[in-house]
Order: sequence, then structure tokens, then C-alpha cells
Amino acid sequence: MSKVLAIILAGGQGERLSLLSQKRAKPAVPFAGKYRIIDFALSNCVNSGITDVAVLTQYRPHSLHDHIGIGKPWDLDRQKGGIRLLQPYIGHQESDWYQGTADAVYQNLSFIMETPCDYVLVLAGDHIYRMDYTPMIAFHQQHNADVTLGAVVIPIEEGPRFGILETGTEGQVLSFEEKPSAPRGNLGSMGIYVFNRDILMRVLTGDAHSDNSTQHDFGRNIIPSMMARGERVYAYPFTGYWQDVGTVQSYWEAHMALLSDQPSFDLYDPSWVIHTRSEERPPAHVRSNGQVVSSLISHGCIIKGHVERSVLSPGVIVEEGAVIRDSIVLFDCVIGANSVIDHAILDKEVIVGKNCQIGHSNDMTPNKLEPSRLNTGITLIGKRAHLPDNLTVGRNCKIGADLRPGDITTSTLASGETIEDRTFAHGWERDIARRGTATA
Repeated sequence: MSKVLAIILAGGQGERLSLLSQKRAKPAVPFAGKYRIIDFALSNCVNSGITDVAVLTQYRPHSLHDHIGIGKPWDLDRQKGGIRLLQPYIGHQESDWYQGTADAVYQNLSFIMETPCDYVLVLAGDHIYRMDYTPMIAFHQQHNADVTLGAVVIPIEEGPRFGILETGTEGQVLSFEEKPSAPRGNLGSMGIYVFNRDILMRVLTGDAHSDNSTQHDFGRNIIPSMMARGERVYAYPFTGYWQDVGTVQSYWEAHMALLSDQPSFDLYDPSWVIHTRSEERPPAHVRSNGQVVSSLISHGCIIKGHVERSVLSPGVIVEEGAVIRDSIVLFDCVIGANSVIDHAILDKEVIVGKNCQIGHSNDMTPNKLEPSRLNTGITLIGKRAHLPDNLTVGRNCKIGADLRPGDITTSTLASGETIEDRTFAHGWERDIARRGTATA
């Protein structure tokens, strides 16, 4: 069997997720209660028999590194092979923040050279899907391809977010355009590439030393340049569930889709387990006055109120009389008595006071600071925010992280309004965020 090295690009900021990726890299964002987004790519690797895995991190990597650790939940804590976490470092003249997805891999060519492998599988670390990579690698071998792209049919209106390609009858890529304003088709790149190792090293070195203008990106530069040179570029058609959760709306929709009686993505399939690092917590407890309808409730939750069509991460407490509806509530949040959470996403360790209304009114005014990201009625509450009693918050609002009750001087926040967190007021987080974020 051919040896495969998987490289997961996990350094992206994911700006379209707004507050959810403000404190963490996008692949570290929680998903479906107990998981992180990167768990799906990691689980796909080990379930496909790939045990040499490198994760390239950059933007705010601390929670991602803490989550992955030595790879034990994925059986990747091995003396030979296993998992490696790689990040930019100072030490030679070519080193710098990753300038693009291709540059991220290029800066780790020495690691690839030292790893015995025939093929390199390059993966995005920020998609939700279940995929056995073995048939794709076999397809690559059978067609004697130089590179094979994973391809999936997407809604045509989503085309500007993806690389769009056209293929011949045998799967050879005839045209490729990264994030076109007017897509010519609906076959999108999944951000999954299988390269022959030697070819990958050659094309990345050529890109790094090119005199032409380049963003050092697989979709914008590497694939088009290979096609221009007449190299063998093929597309592997994938027909299973695959979801890019890169926007607030798509993140929310993917969660809500899990709540149907027969969801398209089955978390309970015993033949393809999604592995994750999970803390030991007691079972969830629905108290005598509590009620749960069409929801995912993680371990450690205590439900005294009403939860409907929502996803609760471990350790969430819903006090008596509180209502959570069509919402996502992350780890260790507390919802105060008689408060209502409607169409909202609460980051970790948020405390909502008593008698609050979060997601109130029918006013759908887009957020004034992020109108393209918050415009569908979803309100975001940042990590560790502590909201005072009797607060009313409208739709498309954003309340920043780490705020205390005394920082919120109004009892009503109208739809589309924002209360920034303390650190952004000082500006130093903006300086950090400006540094390389190209491996999204």
C-alpha cells in the first residue's frame, strides 16, 4: 500500500464567523455540541487508515493545540508517524507568517522531505463531512494524475465562495476559476488535493521563486499554473455530505440540520466514528420542570427550563423559566431564570442574567458594523460575556467577549447594534489579527 502523508491547513482566522473566531482559529470553533470543526478532518484521516498527519497552525493556535494535544483521541500518539503540529518559526531567511495556503505547505517542505511518503493529501481543517480518502487516492493513481482535486456539487448562488471547475468525461479538469463573481457551473472544489510528493515539492518551489505576482495559494495559483503547463489535473467527484461552515448563517444552518429526525449528516453512524477530546462530565440532567424538544444536549448540562430546536455544548445550565429556541449555546454557559434566547449563538462561558430577552423583536436590521455577516436575524454573544439582568437584545446584534454587567450601560440593544469587547477598544487584537491568516 502506498504511503500517504496528510497535511491539514488549520491556521485560518475565519473572519466571516465574526466573534466565534475572534479568540480562536476557525478549525477550533466548537461544532455539534461536543466536537471541534477540525475533528472531522482528523477523524476522516484515521478512519481512512492515514496515520501520518501534520496540522499547520498559525492564527491564535492555543485552543487548537490544547484540543489536539499529542493526538490520543484519534490514536495518533505514536512513536513513528502520528500527529505533528507545525507553525511558522524564526530561524532561516525564508521564514515568515504563512502568506497563503501553498506557502504554508512550502514552509514545511523539510518536514515533507523527511517523511517517507508517496503521496501528500492536503486538507482544509474547517469543513464538516465524512469521507474515506482511500477511493480518492486510488482514483488519483488510476488516472496517473499529477494532482487530484476533491469536487462536490454546490448551490450555484454559493459559487463565489468556492473554486469552480469544469471536467471532461474521464474527470480531467478543463477549467478552474477561484471564487468567480459569475460562476460558470456548480462543481466546487472541496479544498482537498492529492499530490504526488515529488510533484508537490516541485510546484511549490516554483511558486515560491516565481517572478510573477502570486498569492501563494493552491486555488488561485498552483492549480491554474499546473493546468497552464499541461500537467494532469483531475477531479474526484464526492457525493456525500459536505458543508463549509465558514459563515455565521451556514454554521447555524448546519447545526439546525442535525436536529431533524433523519439528518443528512448522521453523527451516530458507528461505522465512522467522529473522535474528539472530551472532558469527563456527569450525564445531562433534565429536571422535573425542564423540557427538551428536537435538540442535542451534551453531557454535564442541567435543564430546568425549556429547550427547543437547539444545540447545547457540555456544561450548559438552563435555569427555571428560561427558554432557548433555535439557538447554539457553547460550553459552560448559564441562562438565567425566565430569560429567552431566540436565534442566537452564545460562545463559551457566557452568563445571561435573569429576565433577559436575547433575539427579541421582528426588526431584521443588519448589523451596522458587519452587515454582510450578520443579516439573517442571528445574534452573537462573545466568550465569557456576563450580561446583566433585564437586558433586551434585538436581532443581528453582537455583544463582545469578556464584558461584565457594568460594561453594558443600556437595558435595550436595538437590532443591528454592537457592544464591542474591552480588548478591541484598546486595539491590540486588531494588530494581531492583521498578521498572516492565509491558511483558512
